[in-house]
Amino acid sequence: MTSQLLEVTQEQEGFRIDKAVSALLPELSRSAVQNLCAAGQVLLNGAPASKSAQVRAGDQVTVEVPDPEPLEVEAEDIPLEIVYEDNDLLVVNKPKGMVVHPAPGNYTGTLVNALLAHCGESLSGIGGVIRPGIVHRIDKDTSGLLIVAKNDLAHQSLSEQIKVHSFTREYAAIVHGRFKEAAFTVDAPIGRSPVDRKKMCVTDRGGRAAVTHVEVLEEFRAFSHVRCRLETGRTHQIRVHLSYLGHPVAGDPLYGPKKTPIKDTQGQCLHAKTIGFTHPRTGERLFFDSALPEYFQRLLEKLRQQG
Repeated sequence: MTSQLLEVTQEQEGFRIDKAVSALLPELSRSAVQNLCAAGQVLLNGAPASKSAQVRAGDQVTVEVPDPEPLEVEAEDIPLEIVYEDNDLLVVNKPKGMVVHPAPGNYTGTLVNALLAHCGESLSGIGGVIRPGIVHRIDKDTSGLLIVAKNDLAHQSLSEQIKVHSFTREYAAIVHGRFKEAAFTVDAPIGRSPVDRKKMCVTDRGGRAAVTHVEVLEEFRAFSHVRCRLETGRTHQIRVHLSYLGHPVAGDPLYGPKKTPIKDTQGQCLHAKTIGFTHPRTGERLFFDSALPEYFQRLLEKLRQQG
């Protein structure tokens, strides 16, 4: 059991404690915090707190995080493209179609199953049984770079970098339409859709701050090739923000149009291309860049041929 002492900031003033803690500790989901509250492992100014307790700036919150349970997810010998690895972390280039961690309907064949075979027990336990080592996620049908923590020191350091926006994440995307500006910023809060629980949406009601910086790299007749840099990391953030602007990611089955003028997009054209962070042990600033995958390059060539 590890204990973490947090101080509520002005930004979390008036939040429910489950929302405040998940904002202060990004590695814990809101539902995970609620479970800890029910178990009496979240204290507000020294007293056990219910999940709906409201917090004020300056409040002291103690979170008791249980030691990871014995891992029940099975290791699977699945090939991994490892871009970098040391005793604290590794950077993986995830292929399109691979789920990051086990979830209902996807208990095998995930990145975590492959990592268990590659790393054995050398993965941080903060993510729990299902998500060992996972600091951040990318969608099943998004390809690209993902960082994995091998120990809790690395996990906590990397999570803090994400929280203070010093963790660089840049994506390449092909999107519908053309833009009036060559570069711009989308600053719009994102929350769960009240209509479809599988979707996220831009909303002021319970939405969390979300900022995406967009740069147009190349334009075609009805599509654009863009670079997106995440300042925050909300669920489906790039897909939601671009769809909100009327420029959904090409091939996106959830936020894009049902019919697309380009056939055989093979799913959403979104690739986590660049990642940068400060090494948790050495303090060295590291950057990694991945080439655009074959499916992405094929679509770019098809669009260039069409003019």
